Amino acid sequence: MTAISPREARRCHNAHHPVHAAYYFVSEHDDAYAELGLEGGPMAYLAGRAAPLGAVGSGVVTAVFYNFHPDLVARHLPRAWEVASPAAVLEARLRITDAYLTRLLGREALRSPEMAEAAELALRAAEGCRRPGRPLYSANADLPAPEAPHLALWHATTLLREHRGDGHVVALSQAGLDGLEALVSHTATGTNWRPGYLQSARGWSPEEWAAARERLVERGVLGGDGELTVEGAELRRAVEADTDRLDVAPYEWLGAEGTRRLTELAGAFSKVVLAGGGLPLRDIGKR
Repeated sequence: MTAISPREARRCHNAHHPVHAAYYFVSEHDDAYAELGLEGGPMAYLAGRAAPLGAVGSGVVTAVFYNFHPDLVARHLPRAWEVASPAAVLEARLRITDAYLTRLLGREALRSPEMAEAAELALRAAEGCRRPGRPLYSANADLPAPEAPHLALWHATTLLREHRGDGHVVALSQAGLDGLEALVSHTATGTNWRPGYLQSARGWSPEEWAAARERLVERGVLGGDGELTVEGAELRRAVEADTDRLDVAPYEWLGAEGTRRLTELAGAFSKVVLAGGGLPLRDIGKR
């Protein structure tokens, strides 16, 4: 293992993350799940992300996803498993991924030596992830890696994303931010994710959002104008620093040279994915 700074680890995560994250936004996502009988939007999202856990109920998913309204989750799970089994959903995930990466990157890129190398490096990095306290990572890690390089890359970036996400939940909990407070304070950092979008997508009412904001004002995290205070900005910085620290292990396992190479290769693929509209963050930012 080679010492890697949290900044280098985060840079690599940011480079490969769009390859994974586009899955949730592309048109192929809801279309494929509709073929299974699942409703688009929250049901498709929740079932697709939770499927590695098995046919679990809403309580488990609410806990591990952290910032979704319990009632929203309960409306769709376990009802989704009556429509499509977790195994069927997992098969659909790979069909979706194959379709959008083929469309956005092109078949030549999928068959390229660079894709094979990126997949190999990402899978190797994922070997350094840690299971204890990482439920979403661990559930995905029990799945076999696909043989096709582009699907193997997506599988590996999913492992790396969920490993980081599990650590982020630890950091938020340590900071005393519940799921809704995490969303409210996050939108105050200037992110592309705006309150209107996250409030609706995560199932919170305007009244619940306002109450969380008021709690953060009373705590000194937000000012009366809804902006982060100096203390609030430091709290969010500490959360991100803890998240980075908890996510170093896979990149230390990969080593400095491998991490730099994965950043380079995956970053190039991510740029193409973003240029093709795989992640419509500008539109989200307007909501």
